[in-house]
Amino acid sequence: MNRGQHILRGIVLALGAFVFLFPFYYMIIGSLQASPDPSLGGAFPNPANLTLDNYAAINSRIGLVQGLVNSGIFAGGVILCTVVFGVLVGYALAQLQWRGRGVTFALALLVQVVPFQLLMIPLYVLIARDYGLADNYLGMILPFAINSTAVIIFRQYFLQVPRELFDAARIDGAGELKLLWNIALPLVRPALLTVVLLTFIGPWNEFLWPFLVTKEASLQPLAVSLANYLSTVAASAANPFGAILAGACVLAAPAVLIFILFQRHFVSTNIGSGVKG
Repeated sequence: MNRGQHILRGIVLALGAFVFLFPFYYMIIGSLQASPDPSLGGAFPNPANLTLDNYAAINSRIGLVQGLVNSGIFAGGVILCTVVFGVLVGYALAQLQWRGRGVTFALALLVQVVPFQLLMIPLYVLIARDYGLADNYLGMILPFAINSTAVIIFRQYFLQVPRELFDAARIDGAGELKLLWNIALPLVRPALLTVVLLTFIGPWNEFLWPFLVTKEASLQPLAVSLANYLSTVAASAANPFGAILAGACVLAAPAVLIFILFQRHFVSTNIGSGVKG
């Protein structure tokens, strides 16, 4: 590749980065403006018009810290359940011989094509009415506790582990849980990171299910609190546009920070999970 092609590629990549990053930049700038300016010129505001009052205004209405804590509990619970059940089921599908293994794996594949919206009403009746878990963290977490994508990822990684390692350990008297903990898990750490990173985004940004199952404002994740703010009290705020963008910045910040910190792992583990057969 000659110098001209390098320059052209750099220009194209720079333009692409600008197009994708400009909305985030505009969101941050808008959240800091004392007087709203939704025009394109608002992307380059007067420094005298920048303030943190919008963050204070929305925090006084919905409690940004409590919303972040609720979102963290929700996302953390889903990640924990996804990893635990994904490891157990993936290991059973990959390394154990039992009747119905193929049917179980086929069902795991089938579940991925069923939209969650089709199951939402039955799940709400089951969890809220039958189990009495409305306005409860457990009620938010349960529908997402088992992730078929995580099961498939772990299964594919466990299939790459030589069966001879497990056979030798079984001859030495090791049980299946000991095999899983001491041999299998250390060898599939990339799969653990893949599942954690991919699972985090879903529950962190999830709106519809927490909105249905929680009515107490003190238990609602930040995404739900922001939606309630938008539909009820935003119009009465001094700068509703800036306050909404401030809340969006707070909601997006953890996901963006995690992506920046683990960008290399995002790329490498996604490629790795895609090429393993």
